[in-house]
Amino acid sequence: MKMLFRKISQLWGLMVGLAITGKYFLSKDVTVYYPRQTVDPKDILTYRGHIELIGLDDDPGTPRCISCLLCVQACPSGCIAVTKSKAPKPTEEELQAMEEAKQRGEKPKAPAAPKYPASWLYDYNLCSLCGMCVEACPVDSIRFSHNIYLAGTSPDDFRFNLLARLKRKSKEKGERAVSGTAASSLPGRTV
Repeated sequence: MKMLFRKISQLWGLMVGLAITGKYFLSKDVTVYYPRQTVDPKDILTYRGHIELIGLDDDPGTPRCISCLLCVQACPSGCIAVTKSKAPKPTEEELQAMEEAKQRGEKPKAPAAPKYPASWLYDYNLCSLCGMCVEACPVDSIRFSHNIYLAGTSPDDFRFNLLARLKRKSKEKGERAVSGTAASSLPGRTV
């Protein structure tokens, strides 16, 4: 009796597996034959490419990053290197004010370091796309890109300076916005 029950359950498992296989075997292909066909990145919203920095709302060329280094600590692959900005050297007036404060017995205030990073380097060769850095960021300054057509011929092609990349992308968007408004403001032209 146990043997018969076991054979029926195995046959049932086989039938379920064949049904799933048959469903996908008979469904339409989702293969894209590149380069004759391309995929719009907006159609693949779940794709997780390399990470990128997010800019401020009012100044997209400046990152939201506050150089807390939590992303560096959370990364199990060690593919992120962030360098904090150093405090600027005090001017002559500030040095004089600091000396006067010392003479009065007060604690002098040195110029504070800016919160944004001096450099933000990312090595996509080492990244496992785990998302730990994205989750660890307290100010949501990191996200996954949707760049599905990233290609290169050497490992150096996959080492990114994300700070320079953010500034370049911001500048490109600004130039497109300016050229778009200039063309649309001309009579008889539509963009």
